[in-house]
Order: sequence, then C-alpha cells, then structure tokens
Amino acid sequence: MLKRMLSGLGVAVAVIGAVALTLVLPWMIIGALVMLLGLWLALTRMGRLSGSVTASGMATLPQRWGGASVVIVGIAGVVGVLVALLAMASGYQATFQATGSADRAIVLRSGAISESSSNLDQASVMLIGQKPQVAHDASGAPLISPEVVVAASLSKKGSGRDGSVTIRGVGARVWAVRSGVKLIAGRRFTPGMRELDAGRGAVREFRHTSIGSSVTINGQPWKVVGEFAHAGAHDSELWGDVNMVATAFHRGASVQSVTVRLTGAQAIGAFKAALASDPRLKVQAQTTRAYYAKQSKSMTRVIRVLATVVGAIMAIGAMAGALNSMYAAVAARTREVATLRAIGFRGGVVVFSILAETLLLALGGGIVGAVVAWVLFHHFTASTMGPNFSAVVFQFRVTPTLIGKGLKWALAIGFVGGLFPALRAARMPVTDGLREL
Repeated sequence: MLKRMLSGLGVAVAVIGAVALTLVLPWMIIGALVMLLGLWLALTRMGRLSGSVTASGMATLPQRWGGASVVIVGIAGVVGVLVALLAMASGYQATFQATGSADRAIVLRSGAISESSSNLDQASVMLIGQKPQVAHDASGAPLISPEVVVAASLSKKGSGRDGSVTIRGVGARVWAVRSGVKLIAGRRFTPGMRELDAGRGAVREFRHTSIGSSVTINGQPWKVVGEFAHAGAHDSELWGDVNMVATAFHRGASVQSVTVRLTGAQAIGAFKAALASDPRLKVQAQTTRAYYAKQSKSMTRVIRVLATVVGAIMAIGAMAGALNSMYAAVAARTREVATLRAIGFRGGVVVFSILAETLLLALGGGIVGAVVAWVLFHHFTASTMGPNFSAVVFQFRVTPTLIGKGLKWALAIGFVGGLFPALRAARMPVTDGLREL
C-alpha cells in the first residue's frame, strides 16, 4: 500500500511539474526538446520501436474517430475561448498604450490618481506653461492643453440603449499638443461655440455623432462639426472647447489636467523637477505613456484573470473528455498492447505511443481553436468601460504570443489526458490482455 501511495504521489508531482514547465517554458526551449526527441526516435533502437508503435496506433484513428474528435473539439474550445479573452485584454491594453507618448506629459493635482480626481486653477495652468521644458509653436505660445473630462449619456447604435461617452474639453492648441490625433472629415470646433469633434470610434458606437448632427449634452444642444481618428483611447471621445464644456457641466474656471508637449522625451525629468521646485504649484507630472498604461492596468488584469479562470474550468472538462476517450482507446487496443508486451516491447514504448497520440490530437485541437479565434476575433471591434466610467472602443489583438500560449495549454491538457491511460496500458498484466484473444 505504501509503495502504491508513493508511486501515485510521484506521478502526481511529475504531472504537475510537466504541466508547469509546458506553460512556462519558452517555445525556443520546447522546440529544442522536440528536436532532441526527433533525434532519439531516429537514432536509437528504443526510439525507432516507439515510433513504429505510435504510427501503428495513429493508423487506427479512422476507426476511433468519434473518440478522437472529442479530444480535438474539447481542446479547440478551450484554446479558442482562452485566446479570444486574452486578445481582448491585449487589444484594450494596446489601445491605451497608443494613447500616450514619451514627449508629452500630463499634469495633475498632487495625490490625484486620474483626471477625474484632479483639479487645477487657472493660475496653475499659466505657471505650468511657463516652464522651460514646454515646447512652443511658431508664434511663441506654449503648447499646452488645459482639459476637462466628463461623462455624458448617449444612445448607442444598434441597441438604442444609453451608454456613457467621454466628453473632453480641450484647449485651442490641442491639435499641436496631441499630434497623433488627425482630423479626417469636417472641421475643427470653434473655441467659444457649442461645437464638437467626434472620434471615429465614438461615431461608430453612438447615435447623433456624425458630422452635421446635433447631440444634447446636459440639456444643451451641441453640433458635431468634425470627425477625427486616433490609434488610442481618444478615438472614443468627443472633443469641445474647454471653457464651454466646463460651463455646461458647472465646473467654473478650473480644469482637471494640463497636457503638455515637451521639448523632447528627455525633458520629462527636468520638467518634473521644475514643477516640484515651484512653491506656488502643488502638482505632479508624468508622461502620457506612463499615465495611460496605469489607467489600463486594472481592467487588463481583470480580463486576464477572467480568461485564466474560464480557461481552467474549460480545461478540466477537456481533460475529462480526453481521459475518457483515451481510456476507451486503450480498451479497444487491449489485445494489441498485450501482444506487443508479450513479444518483448517494454512498457515505456506503450506509454510513449499513447501519450504521443494524445499530444498530437491535442496539438491539432489547439491549432483549430487558434485558427477559429484568429478568424473570428482578430481586429474585432468592441467597447467596454474605461477609466472615466465611459465607453472605450478598441480592437481585439490575436497575436502570435497569445496563439503560442493557447497551444501550450492544449499540450498540457493532452499530456494529462493521455498520461494516465498510457500508464494503465503499460501496467496491464499481459495474461489479462491475451485473454481477450
């Protein structure tokens, strides 16, 4: 009994270790191990015998196609869902990473973690614009954009339900400050007027946001006069004059943040020091790239945890299906396995044969799942709640890294699903198997 317990414990430790290594090891090392396995199969007697038995087992797959399809479909479902959810997290994160840059800085009140919790007066805005690290335009004016960010409720296209959209009040020089934002239709809003420019993502998501339309915001009509495109989160926003937006939402003369175009990416350190050394200012600064990366961190983590949990639950079901299918396959090949053992084939050859068959089926299922995820979800456009509690439109990104992670999961599921039936076949008494003749 003690021997059986120790043996079972050893198998459990080996399984956990093998699964962990499969999920953690980089593909370069996995590829090297596969090459070593190929050399072993080609150059050693035991390897050639194992390859022959594996090929013999694979040749019987057409007669066992029902069980094999259970393995393939189950693992394809796991990989497809896992890759799709991770692609959602990847696309959301990439959208916010594209929003910022290293030569732009955002200035908030000291202690504020986001624009919504910040507040700056006009005196602070003027002092920020006077720092020597701030770039200037041809007329000598500092390239800064005092901004107010609020959320408004608009009707969504398709469903007709209300959704939350970000209204960003921006300064007159915002187009030079945020040079990544490009006007693609219409014109820029006129300062002092209730006019808006709509991001391309917002136009796709919400009603009455196309050029020429009038949208009611906080009880006031605003005319949409232009449409802009941006690779990041600004693509989901509506832009208007900062003073008009602040007045419409009763914000007074204060703003929430100041976005600054620096003289260069290397100027951020000196800019921070200049702000910190000014006793009239109680502010903090960081690059917009760092700021928006932090803003997306929490949601990205939630999506990835969700993907892992859902994938793990589905993986348990896929493992159960693989175990049942491979146990049935072993039962169908009882006479074959017993005959091989009787004529001198070792148990290790049998284990390798069944395990290799399961891993190949798992890899096939993983490839199917990855292809389906790529076809259905790569560049799929979706929207979710952003840091300002308003909709952010983004695209799913099915990357090679995510596909590789999905295939690792497939191999891990196949390893667990094939190992125990393989061990059972190898431990089967030869006499019991021969009685099936």
